[in-house]
Amino acid sequence: MPETNTAKIKARLEREGWQLGGGSKHDKYKMAGRSTIMVPRHKTVTPLGACSIAKAAGWE
Repeated sequence: MPETNTAKIKARLEREGWQLGGGSKHDKYKMAGRSTIMVPRHKTVTPLGACSIAKAAGWE
């Protein structure tokens, strides 16, 4: 089961070199040569959203 805590997801993305690129209702993380990852601005994300983020980041 992937991490659903938004703060932990954002911290891991930043440790791995993803750059925060703004966004309005979501934080937009970018990395050269990779797709953009949108992280909602909530304390937690749904398990389905967490799976989507993990897959896009290459954690799965």
